[in-house]
Amino acid sequence: METTFEAVILANGTFPTHATPLHLLRQTQHVVCCDGAVTSFPAAEVVIGDGDSIPAAFRDRLIRIDEQDDNDLTKATRYCLQRGWHRIAYLGCTGKREDHTLGNISLLMCYFRDMQVDAVMFTDHGFFTPVFGHHTFTSRPGQQVSIFNFGCTKITSEGLKWNSYAYSQLWQGTLNEAVGNSFSFCADGYYLVFQTY
Repeated sequence: METTFEAVILANGTFPTHATPLHLLRQTQHVVCCDGAVTSFPAAEVVIGDGDSIPAAFRDRLIRIDEQDDNDLTKATRYCLQRGWHRIAYLGCTGKREDHTLGNISLLMCYFRDMQVDAVMFTDHGFFTPVFGHHTFTSRPGQQVSIFNFGCTKITSEGLKWNSYAYSQLWQGTLNEAVGNSFSFCADGYYLVFQTY
């Protein structure tokens, strides 16, 4: 798995504890926090949001964006793109509230598809990668893999325990497993892949 990113966006979900996202926080040059997330990572370069959950001590780094059509994660993504940072790691996007978790995971596909972000979302259990068309992933035997279809009419796979297809329900592509050091998909659209660490 490639772990070099131009920026990290830290949302105000559950702060990561796994070594991989923590390494990204320490090693990535630009860390952008969504509003209140800065209390968990005070070393952030900048804070993006409407300022509704940021302590006064961090207001000197706040870029206030009051519009409410988009959430702070999207505002932070736009900020990164304006600076030319397209390879972005997303952390702290899950946990605390299930509606925010589901919304943030689905936004990852929007950022990839509509904004051309080279994005990966890391959790304490694994990572989500949005993909279009044919793609090969590095893996390890026994690694757990889930596939979520975002409009494909065809998905086939190699290197997984169970063959993939164009799932019509979100749950149908979950709980698959890599059988070797790589697996690949042949697809005609967008899909999201989750791999455990």
